[in-house]
Amino acid sequence: MALLEVRSVSKSFGGLQALENCSLSVEEGEIAGVIGPNGSGKTTLFNVVTGYIRPDAGSVSLRGVPITGASPAKVFGLGIGRTFQITRIFARLSVLENMLVATQRHEGWLRSVIRAASSPAERERAMELLDFVDLSRLASLPAANLSFGQRKLLELAYVLVADPVVVLLDEPAGGVNPTLVNEIAERIRVLNRAGKTFLVVEHNMEFVMGICHRVTVMHQGGAILTGAPEQVRKDPRVLDAYLGGIDEDEESDGSQVDGAVDGT
Repeated sequence: MALLEVRSVSKSFGGLQALENCSLSVEEGEIAGVIGPNGSGKTTLFNVVTGYIRPDAGSVSLRGVPITGASPAKVFGLGIGRTFQITRIFARLSVLENMLVATQRHEGWLRSVIRAASSPAERERAMELLDFVDLSRLASLPAANLSFGQRKLLELAYVLVADPVVVLLDEPAGGVNPTLVNEIAERIRVLNRAGKTFLVVEHNMEFVMGICHRVTVMHQGGAILTGAPEQVRKDPRVLDAYLGGIDEDEESDGSQVDGAVDGT
């Protein structure tokens, strides 16, 4: 039984078919990747899995338990953590305060900061995770002062506070300088070696091929291929998908198709 399984999911927005009979699975302990050109449905798929969008058809299950249509809060509580293309942090709070919010999300952000600030165990856990992503030295600074790549690392640490069984990373390398891209990749590898499971959506082909055990290629709302990175890299359907003239939709973050293919 797969840890996370998406079966025949479809979703349309008016006349746009964002997902059509899309299926994929994530095995426990692996780093699975999802690639595809803008408009292929990658972010919509993440939104369906994490409860931000209800599918028109199909199902999502975690460890065999159906979670289709559950709220984002419930999905998170069941063990699915998620980052976003555009980081969602509290820019006016310090880096450490962001982590303390994460320890008590169910209480509301202001109350959680006040309460968690007095909890040595929670502060220790927060600082351990900040140290893991090399941000502990910046703990007292406003999160607004972080670079975009550092914000990506903070969001990863933020998600890890709850110790999710699977982490969904949406464009972790997008807009990040090469040095921090390598740092993010190494943090993911370390966590995976410790048993953490990941599903990664990414335009940077080299990033995906370098960290993922299996890669699923999406095109026009469906999964057209799943295989090992080298198998996917050589498959002509991948080039057809990237070079087939796909229109951009809500997923577009300004990345170019050529850059996605060659990793630049």
